[in-house]
Amino acid sequence: MEQAMIDRLMIREVIENWALWRDAGDWERFATVWHPDGRMMATWFQGSGSEFIEVTKAGWAKGVSILHFLGGTSVNVSGTRAVAQTKMTISQRGEVEGTLCDVVCTGRFYDFFEKVGDRWQMLLRQPIYEKDRLDPVRPDARPALDDALLAEFPAGYRHLAYLQTRIGYQVKRDMPTLTGPAVEALYERGRRFLQGGAL
Repeated sequence: MEQAMIDRLMIREVIENWALWRDAGDWERFATVWHPDGRMMATWFQGSGSEFIEVTKAGWAKGVSILHFLGGTSVNVSGTRAVAQTKMTISQRGEVEGTLCDVVCTGRFYDFFEKVGDRWQMLLRQPIYEKDRLDPVRPDARPALDDALLAEFPAGYRHLAYLQTRIGYQVKRDMPTLTGPAVEALYERGRRFLQGGAL
């Protein structure tokens, strides 16, 4: 098998391990997906891979429930660098205005990778948030949302941000969505990275 195909399969395995090990709380193996300089960008957290593990553990201890599901992946490899995009959903359950709700956000993981020795490791994970929805767990429940607060957040992750704000997180309000300057800047960053530019 040609090396480029092997590299793409190895990167896909890292992406799948990220979701499985993170959502299962397999922290020791989850730590191995990250590059030593790896960083995680999320609505509720921005920092190093190791810090992400610690804040996720703390969230679990408080009952925070965030799960991930993956779809197709496209990987561009250039030497020891790669950029991957993976269709995904983020599913979070929590109290919204006194009602237990699920928020499902559809988007993509936009990941920067570097090959260290014979292993691909994640340098940066930047989700792109495309659309979301909020559903009460009980179908007869109807939480009364604060329309003014809801309108403060970008449409791609509006309900996710609302839930996360209500349970006490500070949410980043300029994350990339399906279209617009933030996602175009991310694409350009990926192109420069593959050409050898700084991350």
